[in-house]
Amino acid sequence: MSDTIATPAPASEAGQDGAIVLGDNQYGKAEVRVVKVDRDKPRHRITDLSVTSQLRGDFTVAHTQGDNSPVVATDTQKNTIFALAKDGVGSPEQFAMRLAEHFTSSFDWVTGGRWEVKEYTWEHIPTSLTTNASDGEHDHAFVKAGTETRTAVVQRDGDDVFVVAGLEDLSVLKSTGSEFHGFPRDRYTTLVETDDRILATSVTARWRYTTTDIDFNAAYDDVRRVMLETFADVHSLALQQTLYQMGKRVLETHPEIGEIKFSMPNLHHFLVDLAPFGLENPKEVFYAADRPYGLIEAEVKRSDVTPEPRAWATVTGFC
Repeated sequence: MSDTIATPAPASEAGQDGAIVLGDNQYGKAEVRVVKVDRDKPRHRITDLSVTSQLRGDFTVAHTQGDNSPVVATDTQKNTIFALAKDGVGSPEQFAMRLAEHFTSSFDWVTGGRWEVKEYTWEHIPTSLTTNASDGEHDHAFVKAGTETRTAVVQRDGDDVFVVAGLEDLSVLKSTGSEFHGFPRDRYTTLVETDDRILATSVTARWRYTTTDIDFNAAYDDVRRVMLETFADVHSLALQQTLYQMGKRVLETHPEIGEIKFSMPNLHHFLVDLAPFGLENPKEVFYAADRPYGLIEAEVKRSDVTPEPRAWATVTGFC
């Protein structure tokens, strides 16, 4: 289990120094798969989610005495997720905040928790037919779209609510417009400098909103747009430079975001030597290596925004 923020356990069960005590803890139901079909109109909409609910509070007696009186069963948490989805999901952030409000208001001893939502994107299948179709797309047939998964982590500590949005597995590639040179060399350096290479990565990004009074869907769509446009626009001298520019432009465009963190592997493409076959290869045929790979991670932040470590307490995999 990841390190978390939780209600501190008592110094010891008997009040004695050196006793063994319970530390931070949380529990819940992980990766509840929910598919919500909005069918109030002829053109249906699919919302495909994986939801994790974890509660924090005073659960000491459950651990130390086997007393389950404060334990909201994980099966109950699962059923609550389904029941709240029946009323509509909205954005992943809104749905996670609804779950947080439900559990903290329904059980006095639940003082906070962590709710993570991943959304998988489906698009209407394009069609030239007219049956069950509108605007060139089928009304109730879908194809899984894109490469990325949308993510949201909501954490609640008393009345404080923290929202970290993001995406993962956003695969992007530039066939030119990328260089890498000027790095130090020693006896183990064999990498050849280049002023024209393929730049490819799979973007995982997380950003923290400093307010919850926003349109999360619109904000997500625009952050994604800014990241993609910046990746395409920047003539890259290193993946680090591209990462920083992506974060900088997101913060410049969205004042409601305090900081953004990236984890971006450098997915190497090596030029294949076709000379043994009597063929030239003017940067046309490459070998895509899946590992090992460079891994670039960084945070881009505002110097005048107060850090909020509680928002990032369980968001792993970033510097």
